[in-house]
Amino acid sequence: MNRGTGPAMNAPMLTLPDARLLIAGHWVEGAGRRQALDKYRLQPCTTIHLPSREQVAQAVAEADAAFRASRLTPHERGAILDRAATLLEHRSEQLVRALQIEVGFPASDGAGELRRCVQTFRLSAEEARNFRGEMVPLEGAPGQAGRLGFTLRVPLGVVCAITPFNAPLNTVAHKVAPALAAGNAVVLKPSTHTPTAAVVMAECLLEAGLPPALLSVLHGGAETAGWLLEEPQIRFFAFTGSTEVGASIQQRAGLRRTQMELGSIAFTIVADDADLERALPKIVGAAYRKAGQVCTSIQLLLVQRGVYDDVQRRLTEMVRALPFGDPLDAKTVVGPVISLQEAERIEQWIADAMARGAERLAGGPRVGAVVPPTLLAGVDEAMAVGCQEVFGPVMSLVPFDTLDEAIARVNATPFGLATGLFTNRLADALRAARELQVGGVHVNETSSSRVDVMPYGGSKDSGFGREGPHHAVREMSEERMVTLLA
Repeated sequence: MNRGTGPAMNAPMLTLPDARLLIAGHWVEGAGRRQALDKYRLQPCTTIHLPSREQVAQAVAEADAAFRASRLTPHERGAILDRAATLLEHRSEQLVRALQIEVGFPASDGAGELRRCVQTFRLSAEEARNFRGEMVPLEGAPGQAGRLGFTLRVPLGVVCAITPFNAPLNTVAHKVAPALAAGNAVVLKPSTHTPTAAVVMAECLLEAGLPPALLSVLHGGAETAGWLLEEPQIRFFAFTGSTEVGASIQQRAGLRRTQMELGSIAFTIVADDADLERALPKIVGAAYRKAGQVCTSIQLLLVQRGVYDDVQRRLTEMVRALPFGDPLDAKTVVGPVISLQEAERIEQWIADAMARGAERLAGGPRVGAVVPPTLLAGVDEAMAVGCQEVFGPVMSLVPFDTLDEAIARVNATPFGLATGLFTNRLADALRAARELQVGGVHVNETSSSRVDVMPYGGSKDSGFGREGPHHAVREMSEERMVTLLA
């Protein structure tokens, strides 16, 4: 097992191809450059091309022109997405390797990300083929004899997708594939931490027959995003990221439509009647996969007092046994977080909690950007790990007495993305489903349970709008009423 060995700074540098800009169907150089790092070795692994203001304007103008010129039928859009899914599968080895180097995913996380991406493309292909409106019973109203009514669903135009580092393949797919399924053009701005997966996805879509200018890829940070927000031809912004950045985008978008998947403090509740043999392995996976860098990773595990001691003992053993370190090591389960700066922040939050009385049941010293999987007890709401989003491999155990108390604890945060609940009491499960102020309640699953067919999104400061191809296609299109009088 790799149990916390440090990055081999003298190891050979691992590199990926340059991440260039895709504008009007051509891969072009940018006006600037920056480096993305191998997240374990903390060495440059690829060069990212950054656009000029003029290139951003050109990409949006070309996308808008391509949208207006497009005559793709729903069948043709579905066929393109299906072919792209197959091409992504054919490039699985390249993609998983890129995710290991550029994101820090162990191979299992990378392979899971790829499988879900392919599924998202195939689901989107089905939605493309079923893109439709509905009949409206006008003759059911007085004085409307002989009048026929129906709706058409029509695309919006140019969709801008601004995507995060922590799921740089499937989260991108959840924005790009439904937007194309609905007949839109897309301008994609992936994270500068993790550009390669988005580039490969775009290559697959072009190879699958997508008319070139219907998809642009523009790298960059806040400056590029700001320029995109200045382009009035963009009709819809799909964003996943922090609540603070999402609020800024929403304000600048004005009357244009948006979908926001924002911050979270994810809870899972373990009742005293829970099947622990079933629950605990799921809890460990949900807390520590992708190094805890998922919006729904379990941050606070609420455990009813009747089983608290047993849960604490068993989870301590399980978390201590997790192999961590180099994502290229086949045994690794928990790799590095996205940057040295984030690893240092997480380390400081753990230290601050311990200084205030929290107990570290599992974990240890940070090594480079690797934070060992950490389990805490004795955490309260005044500590950063108890009231802010950690976004790292840290889970805290919190005891509770009654379900009312657990529900109140979840609802007290400003966030509301998803909550898990392990119980065999049907009445409690249904009450929690009604009373928890979150976008998803998963009974006998964790907060991070997600199937790509489901509507996924939050409430309160966790955002609004829903991902999932069926639901996203509706978000990224609009209904047009048509009436005919015979």
